[in-house]
Amino acid sequence: MTDEQTWTIGRLLTWTTDFLREKGADNPRLDAEVLLAHARTCPRIELYTAFEQEPDEPVRTAFRELVRRRAEGTPVAYLVGHREFFSLEFCVTPEVLIPRPETELVVVRGIDLAKQSGHDSVSGLQIADVGTGSGVLAVCLAKHLPGAHVTAIDVSQSALKVARKNAARHQVAERITFLCGDLFAECSSDAMFDLVVSNPPYVSSTEMSQLDAGVHNHEPHLALDGGEQGMAVYRQLVPQAAARLRPGGWLLMEVGPSNAEQVEELVAATAGLTAKETLSDLANLPRVVQAQREE
Repeated sequence: MTDEQTWTIGRLLTWTTDFLREKGADNPRLDAEVLLAHARTCPRIELYTAFEQEPDEPVRTAFRELVRRRAEGTPVAYLVGHREFFSLEFCVTPEVLIPRPETELVVVRGIDLAKQSGHDSVSGLQIADVGTGSGVLAVCLAKHLPGAHVTAIDVSQSALKVARKNAARHQVAERITFLCGDLFAECSSDAMFDLVVSNPPYVSSTEMSQLDAGVHNHEPHLALDGGEQGMAVYRQLVPQAAARLRPGGWLLMEVGPSNAEQVEELVAATAGLTAKETLSDLANLPRVVQAQREE
């Protein structure tokens, strides 16, 4: 391709897709489209009707910088500052874990349980999201369960700042209480919940060293590193949640395939909890461990 050729949107996308593929990107075409749409400050779908247009120099300059950083391993979500989750757009920064599609299973199950209990639109449902991060679980549950109040907890003030922003963006901030602390430590002594959800750090120390460079070098280790066997947080969370659940209440925890069985055993050995069937994700991997507080 010679310098005399016009750098149209179509040409930019084609060249960038090939370049990012060579750099090992898993979804090079999608990455190219998201980054160019961000540089043009337009919806991604608008690119499809503008293939023959030539972006101006400020757009091309901004796009080149985004592509350079992506090729160096920076995740797209951090470059553009947002990520879609459960059909909602969430602000994300390097202070929070990038939401994964697998985590949506926790939201789906939480909504189903609320509907089964008749709490989906009736006030009084109390939910705790332990380790809220960007707030995706807290915000989605509050959005789809208008009768619920959610307590969103995280040890990171920086993460809570992002979560508050997302709650305000989706107009549920008035039904979410944000607490900074370790698990339930900052909850009032009499606080009880109908549903506790959590996506704790579950990557083992061994697995941490084997993570994709984009994840290992850019996403917060605090939200990833679960200790030697990926169990450090679960060993504290499960008994504390058992003590905070109302009779008949549910505990939903995202797990990794390598520690799912250990979390199941921990639940089964915890007084007051009854283990329920672990839910599998679309790849048929164990993803959400369930437990119910005994009546």
